[in-house]
Amino acid sequence: MQNAVTKKTQACFEPSLDYIVTKIPRWDMSKFEGVSKEIGSAMKSVGEVMSIGRTMEESLQKALRMVDPSNPGFQPKFRFETMDALMQELKVPTDRRIFAIAQAMYEKTLSVAELHDITKIDHWFLRRCESIVKTWDALKGMSLDDVTHDLMLEAKKNGFSDAQLAMCLSGDINEDDVRAKRKSFGITPSTKQIDTLAAEYPADTNYLYTTYHGMEDDVESQNGGVMVLGSGAYRIGSSIEFDWCGVSAIRTLRQMGKKATMINYNPETVSTDYDECDRLYFDELSKERILDIYEKDNAEGVIVSVGGQIPNGLAIPLDKAGVKILGTPASMIDNAEDRFKFSDMIDEIGVQQPRWRELTSVESAFDFAANVGYPGKNICFTNLIIVAICFSQTHSFSFRFFPSPCPTFLCPQWSCNECRLERRTIESLPQRSRRGLQGSPSCHLRFH
Repeated sequence: MQNAVTKKTQACFEPSLDYIVTKIPRWDMSKFEGVSKEIGSAMKSVGEVMSIGRTMEESLQKALRMVDPSNPGFQPKFRFETMDALMQELKVPTDRRIFAIAQAMYEKTLSVAELHDITKIDHWFLRRCESIVKTWDALKGMSLDDVTHDLMLEAKKNGFSDAQLAMCLSGDINEDDVRAKRKSFGITPSTKQIDTLAAEYPADTNYLYTTYHGMEDDVESQNGGVMVLGSGAYRIGSSIEFDWCGVSAIRTLRQMGKKATMINYNPETVSTDYDECDRLYFDELSKERILDIYEKDNAEGVIVSVGGQIPNGLAIPLDKAGVKILGTPASMIDNAEDRFKFSDMIDEIGVQQPRWRELTSVESAFDFAANVGYPGKNICFTNLIIVAICFSQTHSFSFRFFPSPCPTFLCPQWSCNECRLERRTIESLPQRSRRGLQGSPSCHLRFH
């Protein structure tokens, strides 16, 4: 039986790997107030990411950014204000534990030995995290002009992104400045193949990743073709529908005779099957990485509009960087993504739209609900919306309407000290609004 990856050797060959894979689940538990964030044997993740690098440091930092683009890497994110809070987070595994470890290391609160005693995480992994912190400390406060070639290369080998380095260095600089400095040193990532045999035998695969631990590329530049950006990790509100769009785009491009390149890091998808496209880069969906691949492969253009929120959010930065965006223009993607711009556009062309407001607190939601009002005779929809908003702040709550012959129904009634809202009644519904209510509460919620 032939090895499907190398296409040169037999499947019975013992694997020999020259790369490290890091997989991290994505938890969206913060969207559900009152839900335990503790991680155990129960399945709580909504998706996962997979990063590939030549060292643990490189692979880990890439994976943390993949889980959520707001993560710069292995750095503190959620501030644990007291030592007791930090210790509790370290003792009990949660989705924030990795950031608690980062805080302890960056602030020198606890040693590696102490972290091992508390978390029971093997010393080897903790030492790799410590190596990342040591590189940060060496760069902290330096100006970009003072960064040497060797220090820049060490940082990139340890998984630091250009944006992350811009945060670390002093002065008013951004990731574009770091990128220009890095490229002036001739420091660019190498493209490597997943071959399962550590390059001991020839490989024929388009399963690729980028790393700064390399002197040359395993494959030549594709010199053309179209890049398609995948959806990244599955999350609440973004799932298989975007993978279907990405795969459909790839297949259509190949039917048109175009070379198709997919960039994605979700191992659960069809788009990351290496036989679906001409080239698969299992790598980050970031401005830095996309530019690296775009320039190296001399791509004809990039399709960003089939992968969902993450690629859409990259449309403007990539467009400003000179990347040719295919399909919907970047400015139009931004107009659709930005609620304020979209609303202004609707007003400009004279199309009616419902009143809306961006809300950041329960109080502002109450104020808006009371101000905007709701249609219908004797229908206390304001109360219903307020109930839902208040309840969703402290509980996992969802509801839906369905046809009901009953002209009268009661809103949720509960005994919850946090909500402190009294029972509401909706009476005398018009024929078109005779509906019932069904919910999925997590405390003392009853529907009638």
